[in-house]
Amino acid sequence: MEHLGRSPVLLLTMLAFVLGEAAWRTLIVRRGYNVRGAFVSLGLGAGNVLFGSAQAVVLAAIFLGAARLAPVRWPLGDWKTWLAGFLAVEFAYYLFHRASHRVRWIWASHAVHHSPDEMTFLSAIRLGWTNLLSGGWLFQWPLVLAGFDPRLVFALLAFNLHYQFFLHTESIGRLGPLEWVLNTPAHHRVHHGSNAAYLDRNFGGVLIVFDRLFGTFAAERPDEPIRYGLVHPFGTNNPLGIAFGEWRRLLRDLRGAGSLRNAARIALGAP
Repeated sequence: MEHLGRSPVLLLTMLAFVLGEAAWRTLIVRRGYNVRGAFVSLGLGAGNVLFGSAQAVVLAAIFLGAARLAPVRWPLGDWKTWLAGFLAVEFAYYLFHRASHRVRWIWASHAVHHSPDEMTFLSAIRLGWTNLLSGGWLFQWPLVLAGFDPRLVFALLAFNLHYQFFLHTESIGRLGPLEWVLNTPAHHRVHHGSNAAYLDRNFGGVLIVFDRLFGTFAAERPDEPIRYGLVHPFGTNNPLGIAFGEWRRLLRDLRGAGSLRNAARIALGAP
């Protein structure tokens, strides 16, 4: 359930951060800015909006159906509902994000997000186009069955994803004591590393506490410079090639599986 939905104020704020980061990279630290990569990210972000809007209609029907089946209803106007909902959505997101790195079928959509070889704010909008098919929404669906209003789930998930936009940068260093509780740019840089030391770490959204609890946390190390991107890059800057590149690889392997058991092992196994 990764989908871009932005208000005008938020879009302008993001644009200001993108421009400020580009100036910082080119004028202050002189690392340069990958303009071509930025346009690829914009293309993938536009595709996410287009495909995500169509998929949202189906997901809304699924979640409203689940709400009608819920045996209890948490009161939407109670702050305790929102606090409990926040923690529940964060935990569901952690499970989804971790599964998206360990289950190849879900990874086929999520791999798009890990394709950039630079860590910039615009890399945050490189999101897959096939989230309905990959099934990430199944991790939030039980929350509605448990009695949380779908509007609460969608609002908190949107907050989660919008917060993460501001984690995709090298321009922000460590944030002191906040690093113990919150997901920060330093933690998320680790998540995007393709180094063996950093693979499959730091799956949190707003919080980093579940990573600390379940042993998936890793800190950024000064002796291990982060190498961004995929272990096996797609080898293209075409947004279509990136959006469907891992699906193409997966279908190729499924065609050669030889049996349904092998096919299931490939689709549900690790990338």
